[in-house]
Amino acid sequence: MRAPIGSFENAAPAADRCDLLTAPVAAAVTEGWGGFPAEQIIHVDTDPAIADTAVFAEHHGADLLDRSANCVVVAGKRGGDVTLAACLVLSNSRVDVNGSVRKRLGARKASFAPMDTAVGETGMEYGGITPIGLPASWPLLIDPAVVDEEWVLIGSGSRRGKLIVPGKALAALPGATVVEGLGIRS
Repeated sequence: MRAPIGSFENAAPAADRCDLLTAPVAAAVTEGWGGFPAEQIIHVDTDPAIADTAVFAEHHGADLLDRSANCVVVAGKRGGDVTLAACLVLSNSRVDVNGSVRKRLGARKASFAPMDTAVGETGMEYGGITPIGLPASWPLLIDPAVVDEEWVLIGSGSRRGKLIVPGKALAALPGATVVEGLGIRS
């Protein structure tokens, strides 16, 4: 199968690769969301050593950097309450944690969640966290630049692969909200 972006030898429909996906991602891929056709989600099997977005793009083509998105888990705190959320921005941007995220979550303080919290709560590997298959109760904040991309390269829940998904489909994920100013161009 030819991937919609990039040139990958090991691309196939993600639904055919559920054995390579973490349980929450496999469930979300097979169940679909918002009427989105599951066959449009492409899995690219790759070496975990090149899973970091910048390294992956360097290996497969620098143009992928502008069409890749990173998903990070954040923790918003107000009093004794902690709200976990995920943020998705293009990889050439950084998440405005202390501005957009903090305000959107109604938190006094917001920061990146500790690795053990992010991994434990998502059921995904650190460095492979993806917006597909996140806990349904979590807010998913998405920068509009991600949704505007025809196809976006994102994590697969594991460091062993990447997913290619239409940008607009990500806005239909459970808990998703498109937030202006979420991503600050690096």
